[in-house]
Amino acid sequence: MRITLQLDPARPLNWRALNEVQTLLYRRVADADRAVLGLGVRHTLEAPQFDVLGRASDWTFGHLAYDLLERLEPLHSRHPAISELPTAAWFVPRWVLEWTPGRLQLHVHPEDEQEGRALVERLFAPAAKATASAQPLLWRETVDEAHYLARCAELMRHIHRGDIYEVNYCTERVAEAPGLDPFSAFERLLQRSQAAFAGFLRSGDHFALCASPERFLAFRDRRVVGQPMKGTRPRSADPTEDGRLAKELANDPKERSENIMALDVMRNDLSRIAASGSVQVEELCAVHAHARVHQMVSTVSASLRDGHTAYDAVLAAFPMASMTGAPKYRAMQLIDAAEEQRRGLFSGSLGFFAPDGTADLNVVIRTVLYDAASGKASLTTGSALTATCDPRQEWAECQLKARSVIEALQP
Repeated sequence: MRITLQLDPARPLNWRALNEVQTLLYRRVADADRAVLGLGVRHTLEAPQFDVLGRASDWTFGHLAYDLLERLEPLHSRHPAISELPTAAWFVPRWVLEWTPGRLQLHVHPEDEQEGRALVERLFAPAAKATASAQPLLWRETVDEAHYLARCAELMRHIHRGDIYEVNYCTERVAEAPGLDPFSAFERLLQRSQAAFAGFLRSGDHFALCASPERFLAFRDRRVVGQPMKGTRPRSADPTEDGRLAKELANDPKERSENIMALDVMRNDLSRIAASGSVQVEELCAVHAHARVHQMVSTVSASLRDGHTAYDAVLAAFPMASMTGAPKYRAMQLIDAAEEQRRGLFSGSLGFFAPDGTADLNVVIRTVLYDAASGKASLTTGSALTATCDPRQEWAECQLKARSVIEALQP
């Protein structure tokens, strides 16, 4: 059942009150002026389920870790498994809060209504002031610039001899954060980044604080849209300089080539489940402005072929083209050889499927992964290498991406 709550949709959520809920997933969908929050677990699923019309049978929330690729391709990482979240997990929540223009709704099964209304009262009660000020996290890079450049040189040799055309190479930062309040930290991250496809995941002691500017896939009934994002420039407070940076990004041949290669990989992925002739490029190398960075985005759409579900499309395109390379399979092999750790949830996806036929899955980037039991936090950033790139500039781009998160998290 759907209940329209008599609350101002702009009323702030008391994020710290979410601490009582052991499993939850929040997703923002800025271009639809929508956000959803799945709370609690009614039951778990191996995969989202769909009715005869191809719509989700119930609200379904979940995540996909990058390591799911080992189930989809004959690949196995040289790195030991990360004992954190499962590679894929989906759940039907007990309660769903949905923000749309001018309206806040609670989706709930009748037997959970009373408890859900009580929970809503607590979640929108005024938040008490924090009794202690949070301290900035001290991040340590696990790979220094010299190591990064050496790995880039190895990958560039593969590019120059034609093994691949593009590869996404990532490195990690870690921090000891035993006192971190992930709820307040994500509230700061969301407010300051205004990330279009932000997400917040809690699964017991495991958290993902995600300020993603990138969509993986979106659905409306039988139509799927993908938006690979490659190419970054910082924002400037000076409008003239900000415009110059955006124009520089739009006209950069290296950034455009990266973006088009990722777009071509996604077109190929979607063609595996698309109706004949339905794959279309709707937007090519457009520059989207975010709070701290400009990003280059292309948009491709397709209609699902008969006999295929939205989740078939997700698996066909996973891992996403923008976080792997071209050709994808060889790029993923070289990523594992070059990087010093498994990616885990990083460059995976947080998403939901709704009974109205819509769905949205993001790309897990600009994300702090936090284990409350150990107090350990990690932040991974990367960029694409191509034949004409300057690895030192790619290192600088990784630093920029990391700073955009670290600064937004500052108390």
